[in-house]
Amino acid sequence: MCGIVGYIGKAQAVPVLVSGLEKLEYRGYDSAGISIFENGKIETIKTKGRLADLEEKIAGEGEKLSHIGIGHTRWATHGVPSHINSHPHNSQNGKISVVHNGIIENYLELKAFLKEKGYTFQSETDTEVVAQLFEYYYNGDMLQTARRLLETIRGAYALGILCSEHPDRLIAVRKDCPLLIGLGDGENYIASDIPALLEYTREYYLLEESEIAMLEKDAVHIYGMDGSEIHKDIFHVTWDIDAAEKGGYDYFMMKEIMEQPEALKKTILPRLAENGIDLGDISLTEEEIKNCGRIHIVACGSAWHAGIVGKYVIEEVSRIPVEVDIASEFRYRNPILQKGDLCIIISQSGETADTLAALREAKKQGVKVLSIVNVVGSSIARESDDVLYTWAGPEIAVATTKGYSTQLSVLYLIALHFAKIRETMDESRFAAYLAELKTLPERTAEILKLDAKMADIAKKYANSKDVFIIGRGLDYAAAMESSLKLKEISYIHSEAYAAGELKHGTISLVEDGTLVVAIATQERLFEKLVSNVKEVKARGAKVLAIALEGCGAMEEVADEMITLPKAGDLFTGSYNILPMQLFAYYIAVERGCDVDKPRNLAKSVTVE
Repeated sequence: MCGIVGYIGKAQAVPVLVSGLEKLEYRGYDSAGISIFENGKIETIKTKGRLADLEEKIAGEGEKLSHIGIGHTRWATHGVPSHINSHPHNSQNGKISVVHNGIIENYLELKAFLKEKGYTFQSETDTEVVAQLFEYYYNGDMLQTARRLLETIRGAYALGILCSEHPDRLIAVRKDCPLLIGLGDGENYIASDIPALLEYTREYYLLEESEIAMLEKDAVHIYGMDGSEIHKDIFHVTWDIDAAEKGGYDYFMMKEIMEQPEALKKTILPRLAENGIDLGDISLTEEEIKNCGRIHIVACGSAWHAGIVGKYVIEEVSRIPVEVDIASEFRYRNPILQKGDLCIIISQSGETADTLAALREAKKQGVKVLSIVNVVGSSIARESDDVLYTWAGPEIAVATTKGYSTQLSVLYLIALHFAKIRETMDESRFAAYLAELKTLPERTAEILKLDAKMADIAKKYANSKDVFIIGRGLDYAAAMESSLKLKEISYIHSEAYAAGELKHGTISLVEDGTLVVAIATQERLFEKLVSNVKEVKARGAKVLAIALEGCGAMEEVADEMITLPKAGDLFTGSYNILPMQLFAYYIAVERGCDVDKPRNLAKSVTVE
């Protein structure tokens, strides 16, 4: 994934572009660059490395006076991180400059064609092919050329295109990759995500598939592939600009961990009615819920882990069988979807490429799709039959925390709503769950007071080489999410295992000093977890246990003990993960890692 910004207007373009890239650096940070129109030509400045390296290079070249430009922060897909492979990429005659997020699938074929026409290439990227092809097709009309370009290229892309012959306009197009058009007074913008716009405007257009936007300083025109102009609704950003800033924290991740209670309040409380749950204007009828044969939850990464928790909870209370699929596998296994099934799609960004492809597969098979998404108006939200938003606000850190927590809360709401309609629990049990759900935000706030304790424990284990995390039931789902958090930001090898599987091979990896984290918050499975802990202790493991207060048996065998307040089993998936979010964070800090920008990762995967 990469970040794109663009500007045309009355202000100086370079500061706007750099500011926008700073807000998008979470989308890619192995190289960065800008192109501006200055002194009658396009000037491109780019470099390998972080955005700070680009800023230093720009400062070294002196003041740049321009009112139009495009910028890019990259995470490499085609070609290693290098100056040559950095964006923007320019055409052979230097008249065209392009920034690109996504993958051009037929770029090798197009590159061979252009080489036959005498074009030479400097980089290994697919993006340079776009710049050269635009030059090849260019007939003086940027709109016509863009239409011809889109008819030729295949893949997923968002593009910002600058032409030296038209210094008063900027082209933007998208297909399967996000791109917004920010609307200002005498100035307009393009951006991959809302945070890049917040400093300048709260009004924006959402580009649909294969739409072409022509930006001028005083106007934005949007066209379809047939050349007809399209009139679109204006969206308004409701986030406060402070929500996209660190607010005094060292890293966005810690800020977002601590924002979880408020995010849960915003997501849960407006949907709780006096005697039930109000899911708003979803089109899913009571009859469809009563007759639902199977639910297919499809997601990637942490959202997939949330889906596994959802499976446990939905099956427990509403008695509907649930399958949970990794989105990148879903459509390639020829899934069996039947009339009356429901597909639940989960994605923080609403732009995850594999998840979007899975959504389209489900719809192609005639199954109704309900999505759980954080970003209003995102591709997944727009293409779903129904959407339930997680009101988490912007999440900037690559490792999700509040996004995951709010996804869980929406799955709880769905489970209880379905259970009420299907009459799979009595009124007293339903009321008890509803009352407990209301306390989820404040219980979360209480558990986050473990902050200092987790920091101390992290210091002891920061040099661990391998960590194994075990649990059963909902605790196993938490183990998987905990393991992902630890390895993605601290680079420690970590594995999650269902505790009952230890003797089926895993225990052979445990040796003197190996850290084993045992999550044991399921009361009916507690004694079995204690037995598993004794097994790893007998082989020299150090054990960090997370259990409910009053669990003396675990305190006797664990080296480190974290106790959580007692709660009903149904929602423990929201509580048992919190100490591990803090643990992973502090381990990464102790190891000197860049917590918000882990190596080789980006926030949202917008290519398959």
